[in-house]
Amino acid sequence: MKSIRIGTRNSALALWQAREVARHLQNNNYLTEIVPIVSSGDKNLSQPLYALGITGVFTRDLDVALLNDEIDIAVHSLKDVPTRLPENLEIVSYLERDFPQDVLIRKESAKNKEFHELKLATSSLRRRAFWLKNFPQAEFSDIRGNIQTRLQKLEEGDFDATILSLAGIKRMKMEIDYEMMPFMIPAPSQGVIAVAGHSEKAEINNIVREFTNHEKTQLCVEMERNFLSTLEGGCTAPIGAFAEIFDDQIRFKGALCSLDGKNCIATDESFVYNTEENFGEKFARVVLENGGKELMAEIKNQI
Repeated sequence: MKSIRIGTRNSALALWQAREVARHLQNNNYLTEIVPIVSSGDKNLSQPLYALGITGVFTRDLDVALLNDEIDIAVHSLKDVPTRLPENLEIVSYLERDFPQDVLIRKESAKNKEFHELKLATSSLRRRAFWLKNFPQAEFSDIRGNIQTRLQKLEEGDFDATILSLAGIKRMKMEIDYEMMPFMIPAPSQGVIAVAGHSEKAEINNIVREFTNHEKTQLCVEMERNFLSTLEGGCTAPIGAFAEIFDDQIRFKGALCSLDGKNCIATDESFVYNTEENFGEKFARVVLENGGKELMAEIKNQI
């Protein structure tokens, strides 16, 4: 077989993730070639993502490259991947999840401030809503860009702190102080690297699946993404979901919040898994039946 062409965004973190997939394949004697592609989400850093009105803003250009046979597989941060992929494309594998959490990064001048005093820079509707649920008087600034760009903006900007994914900080081996936020439920599938492929490339897909897929991670993130897709209906909304396996049980935490954080419908369940039930959909239905349907309609009108 000739070299497997691995498509990726061209940020430092995305390239690290692509090299991680390449490493698994090379360790099993497969040749790889990394093909960087500039994504739409990286071209426009002036607007928050929800304002761009594009589904899969970070994945669309890689999807096109897959469909045009410019690459064989595409490596993504799974939380950026829409729950519905274009025809003929599929998620082939899920690498083992490492760090699902969001963390708070402060600038030096704000190190002694209480959480409720912080002016926060984040463009994520989920992070804003979950923060407002706990600190309703909070002020926000929009911020976009890769980790390094955001940290630079934090030093230069008129705000006190920002929120980043812990996975990115750890993967980049960045020595920076951060604080955990137990009240912040991660985005569905946060902290997971996924590989997408073309459904007609069965041989390559099977190789990638065999040597990179982590089944326990797959079980959890598919549950989280089913929760998201059942609630979402194509709308960007403040939704958190996290599933974790403990021995023979799974604990699932999920929540849908209003944009201002005042109305938050949450579920927290521990259960024994079976393959017959779609648990992500089941828990989303509970949220929808307890006011989530009306809340989603309200969010769609506001965005």
